[in-house]
Amino acid sequence: MRQPCRWPQWRRRPRLPAAALELLRQATGDPQAQFRPGQEDAIAALLAGPAKLLVVQRTGWGKSLVYFIAASLLRESGAGPTLLVSPLLALMRNQVAAARRMGLRAQAIHSDNRAAWPAVDAALAADRVDLLLLSPERLAAPGFLARLFAPGRPRPALWVIDEAHCLSDWGHDFRPRYRLLAPLLMERAAEARILATTATVNQRVLADLENVLGRDVTVLRGPLARDNLALQVLHLPHPAERLAWLAQTLPELPGSGIVYTLTVADAERVAAWLRHCGLEVAAYTGRSGSQRPELEADLLANRLKALVATTALGMGFDKPDLAWVIHFQMPPSPLTYYQQVGRAGRALTAARGVLLCGEEDLAIGRRLVRGQLPEPDEIALLLDGLAAATQPLAAAELAAATGVESGRVQRWLELLATESTPPVQRIRSRWQATGSSLAADFHARIQARLAERERELQQMCEYIRLERGHMDFLVRALGGDGRRHPDPGLAPLSAAVEAEQLARAARWVAPPWVGLPSFGSPRFGSPRFGSPKAGWPLESADDQTAPAVWAQGRALAATDDGRVLQTIVDCKARFRRVPEHLIRACRDLVLGWQPEPPPRWVTCIPSLGHPDWVPDLAWRVAAELELPFHAVLKQVRERPAPTLRGPPSPVRAASLPGSLQRVQQVPAAPVLLIDDLVYTGATLALGARLLEEAGAGPVWTLALASFVDPATGSESGATQDSAMEIS
Repeated sequence: MRQPCRWPQWRRRPRLPAAALELLRQATGDPQAQFRPGQEDAIAALLAGPAKLLVVQRTGWGKSLVYFIAASLLRESGAGPTLLVSPLLALMRNQVAAARRMGLRAQAIHSDNRAAWPAVDAALAADRVDLLLLSPERLAAPGFLARLFAPGRPRPALWVIDEAHCLSDWGHDFRPRYRLLAPLLMERAAEARILATTATVNQRVLADLENVLGRDVTVLRGPLARDNLALQVLHLPHPAERLAWLAQTLPELPGSGIVYTLTVADAERVAAWLRHCGLEVAAYTGRSGSQRPELEADLLANRLKALVATTALGMGFDKPDLAWVIHFQMPPSPLTYYQQVGRAGRALTAARGVLLCGEEDLAIGRRLVRGQLPEPDEIALLLDGLAAATQPLAAAELAAATGVESGRVQRWLELLATESTPPVQRIRSRWQATGSSLAADFHARIQARLAERERELQQMCEYIRLERGHMDFLVRALGGDGRRHPDPGLAPLSAAVEAEQLARAARWVAPPWVGLPSFGSPRFGSPRFGSPKAGWPLESADDQTAPAVWAQGRALAATDDGRVLQTIVDCKARFRRVPEHLIRACRDLVLGWQPEPPPRWVTCIPSLGHPDWVPDLAWRVAAELELPFHAVLKQVRERPAPTLRGPPSPVRAASLPGSLQRVQQVPAAPVLLIDDLVYTGATLALGARLLEEAGAGPVWTLALASFVDPATGSESGATQDSAMEIS
């Protein structure tokens, strides 16, 4: 790949007007502020005329200042407004506020402000908008640009693609709809100025962005190292150790910061623990919804010591005096870690980035990595479903027809729509097949991306083994120079944990359990688990009956608890027996649960692939509870093996009907039905129905770990915020 341009064509650039420096000082609030290296060059290039620039600069460099100042100066010269494409609503809010502080008349059009669209449209027609922010979905909507900039209206003088790494399907935060912007930009490349900005790319993503934007794009890439950021890794395998460390360390740290977790559940647990310890903290996740602006404002004003956040707190959040960023678990890639830890110390002489390593990190990381890409059977089901449809389908309708989780349906359809000859197309909010075949190399490209993400995960495993040189490692991983970078000189934090604090934390985290929804719920007889077939015990696919004898259940842990999940996977492969401490945890869970009426006997969901695994688990739990065990169910047909790559395979779900049979008389008494991993709940629903038909009940259910969200009955999988997030 060619080297980034060193800007020889602008070494003799005309001097920027004095207004540029005034705007900089107004934006920063510093009357002595000066441009950072590269900022003047970028602004001058945009003012000079049509150009395509890709600015890759570290967090805190001031990329937004470049396009805000350029937009202001272009308007003063009589040019049209600037159009800014931004990926997140939270980011848009911050950008609108920042632009208005500089005196720009900024407006936004996105899904959350539909009521304001007519007023924004009228302001555009009257040439009263200097900066218009759009989501990629709005910009790529058919006919939207033609309506927005109809003849007689001012033409955009500058097009800005913020967080441009979202354009690359090799990037850690690829947004398929961003890819649809490329042809729109190329149509206007000869007449407009185009600026793409990002802080987080490696060499592969950079090469992909150059291909997307065109080989004539000029790249301005600055140094990646953050010399004011002290990076440190502490190995604290058990969550209780990390919780105790946070409780005793955070009060001693100056200022405020962010604690990042890999999962929603962990963010909520960590925040609850720290509040229990008297700290002013709050969880910030995809579930925070309308509370996000208030939470951000509380941290910005230092009313909170910390936000405990998932990737939902990502692009667009800027607190220059953020003193530290702590990771509760290992992020899945150097790109992700660099972006998140880089939020610390943007305006400080020294700040901390501390990564706490846990034993569950690799298991959760693998699930995150693999859940971001589609399975071949998912793609086949979606294409077959659209091909068989007589009219365009909404994503939810296609999910119901195929069994693929609705969030993944939307994401994979958008991915398919970015193909050079797309096999699907959007018609307003619905989808239909185009008649084009899926590219022959589609799945090979998906596998290549998966291999790249797994390589990045291994890079993070190398990172946590380092004793020194953490910033140097990150810079090299992102394609920067390999020289040694200075350290800000902060003394390392101790990994020691007080015994009393550790004991309190251990009591807090044990036992981890989550509820399972009622398996008499109609959702377990819906088409998401395949069309009704012979042997399927439910009367119909829309069966609305919910027998009272079907009861709720418990799981020892959600599958985002990597400690339990990894233990199960390892023991199943190596020892073929559940460890004793998990048996005791199941006993304690049931005794603390006290279902009423209590179970009088125990049975289990069998498996042809591991015939002794679950029966041994159920027999030992029954012995601990002093209850009889009866193996009354038999698996008569093999099902596809479950996968740890995100939500369960629809092919597996569709194979359930007729796969279980009763093989002996069933005691007519309350029963505890046990399985190891619950992916959709459909297998437990089938087993419970067979037991109920034979006169047993209520049927209580117990599992070691569950993918099922107790609030919705759907799989708890990765959800989209600024990046993938596990519920």
